[in-house]
Amino acid sequence: MPRRSPFLLASAAAAALMVGLTAIAPASAHAIWFAQRARQLALIFGVGADDLDAVSRLKFVTLVKGYDQDWRPVKTSLRAAGAIPVVDSDKPVAAITAVMDYGDWTKDKSGRWHNKGKDEVANAAVSEHTWKYALHFEKLPAKEVPLLEGLVLQLVPVGPIPLEKGKPLTVRASFNGKSMEGVQVMTDYINDPDEIPVRTGADGTATITLRNQGLNVLMGIYVSPSDRPAKYDRVEYRSSLSFVLPHASE
Repeated sequence: MPRRSPFLLASAAAAALMVGLTAIAPASAHAIWFAQRARQLALIFGVGADDLDAVSRLKFVTLVKGYDQDWRPVKTSLRAAGAIPVVDSDKPVAAITAVMDYGDWTKDKSGRWHNKGKDEVANAAVSEHTWKYALHFEKLPAKEVPLLEGLVLQLVPVGPIPLEKGKPLTVRASFNGKSMEGVQVMTDYINDPDEIPVRTGADGTATITLRNQGLNVLMGIYVSPSDRPAKYDRVEYRSSLSFVLPHASE
């Protein structure tokens, strides 16, 4: 039998590890996205129809940025308004982003999750550090969407977004500024959070079918090996891309 080079063996092992890590990404984990609430743009934390307490989680939000249609920054912030955090900006935004560092989470063997590293939890079963990102278009982009500050994992449309549900849309996933293969892409995170995702190809793209003549929330999911193995086993990144397709006039 011919000998395989150490480089090929190491590459194969790394690829197998990445496939395994991505395969165990929990389909029901929480994410963030933007949506209208009572005619205000709000940051949502949840999964599917579960719209959870985002105000208490504002402490985890590390960055919020607004942009105009030319991708120039617009001064933007989040303000707690009762049960939801809403967007305040100096002028209307065409797009807005958010970054949430949700920290270390460890599940013990009884199934209980702790907001701690595995070195602080007895009988740890699995542990991860989680990052959550959101990109929302208040106006569908007329120009190519750039890579935006803080979005380590980012989904962007390739070409114009169709205005009707049922049409195909190609998206590109970027990780640390480079097109990334193997990112899971969900097409309707709100109405079908248990759907089987598609995966991006070697060029970082995947083609999905637009599901809703209204709010669409796509979700990119990527799991990488741990950068701090003593604290957690993996790092999970979830990045939403949300926008609204217009309905017929009333």
